[in-house]
Amino acid sequence: MSRTVINFFLDTTLLIAFAVLVWCSTILRFVFPPGPNANGWTLWGWDYDRWSALQFGMVGALAVGFLVHVMLHWTWVCGVIASRFGGDKKSLNDDGIRTLYGVGLLIVVLGAIGIGVGAAVLSIHSPY
Repeated sequence: MSRTVINFFLDTTLLIAFAVLVWCSTILRFVFPPGPNANGWTLWGWDYDRWSALQFGMVGALAVGFLVHVMLHWTWVCGVIASRFGGDKKSLNDDGIRTLYGVGLLIVVLGAIGIGVGAAVLSIHSPY
C-alpha cells in the first residue's frame, strides 16, 4: 500500500472520528439536561455517563489518530519547525538537528498539558 493510500485512510478515519465526537458532544450539550440534572435520563438506552464515556473515548481515538498522522509526517514537521525557529541555515540540513526541534516542540506541548492538568487537580474543590 502506498503512503498516499495510507494517508487517505488515516485522514478519512480522523474525519469520521471528529464527526462522531462533534455529534456526541452536541447530544451531551443540547439534548441532555446539564450535569447533575441528567440523572435518570437516557437516550437510546444510554445514560449521561455512557455518552460522556463515548465522548472521552472519541477524544482518545482522535489523539491516537493525530499522533499517527504526525508520525507519518515527522520529517516534514521537524523541517518546518527548524526552518522557522532555527538560527543557522546550514545546520538545518542535519536530520538530527531537525528532530531535536520537533522533539522540543512535543516536550513543550505535553508539558503545557501536564501543567494544565496539574493545576486543575490542585485547584478542584469538593462540595463537602
